[in-house]
Amino acid sequence: MGLIVVGLLSGCALLGGGAGGVGGSDDSGGSGGGSLTVPPVIAEAVPASGAGLFADGTATAYLADDAWLDRAAEATGIPRRALEAYAGTALAEAEVRPGCHIGWNTLAAIGWVESHHGTIFGGRIDDDGRTTEPIYGVPLDGGGFQQIPDTDRGTVDGDTEWDRAVGPMQIIPQTWAAWASDGNFDGLLDINQIDDATLSAAEYLCYSGGDLGTEAGWRAAITAYNESPAYLDEVLDYAGRYAAEAESARTD
Repeated sequence: MGLIVVGLLSGCALLGGGAGGVGGSDDSGGSGGGSLTVPPVIAEAVPASGAGLFADGTATAYLADDAWLDRAAEATGIPRRALEAYAGTALAEAEVRPGCHIGWNTLAAIGWVESHHGTIFGGRIDDDGRTTEPIYGVPLDGGGFQQIPDTDRGTVDGDTEWDRAVGPMQIIPQTWAAWASDGNFDGLLDINQIDDATLSAAEYLCYSGGDLGTEAGWRAAITAYNESPAYLDEVLDYAGRYAAEAESARTD
């Protein structure tokens, strides 16, 4: 099984199976989501665009309703192109893994913590879904982080000595090898492309947590991504915040 690990600029990387990014939390505290209840984590369902089904070959970026995307992007501050990936992936997973119940807001929260939606180094996600600036975590050389010698000969992360987390969802090479998914149906698997990266992260989260509509499943999935209690707290905070902001925009 692949692992995704935190590749923080500071702090301590932990085993976690998931991703861990340049913008993630260290293990310096946090309640571990002690007050977590399921309702803040599960956002309202994203309305479908009617463009087609993921199972029939419609890319994730085209699955969510345009009007909803406009409202939610404005309300949350999430760049619209990133939101297309998060919301579309949630709709795709509802088709192919209906028992997972992964929310767009959980994916968006991870995207924020990991890379500020692809903007952490001054770049952005372009219209094609690719980051305009490369996003690499620190070398996982055991110096305050988990030690993971190179597994990909530098093909994914450009490092032939140690593995690094890569892309907007900060996935390490061995996890990418196991869970890489084609979210935009271009026939390529691109860790720097937000649709591919988000769908790959969702596949791993669903595998790790089972039913993310339950508190236990949600906790298990996020802990698999990064076992730091502070990380879980931060993802929980943003997941709840994004859900509330989008819901408020819908009812205004």
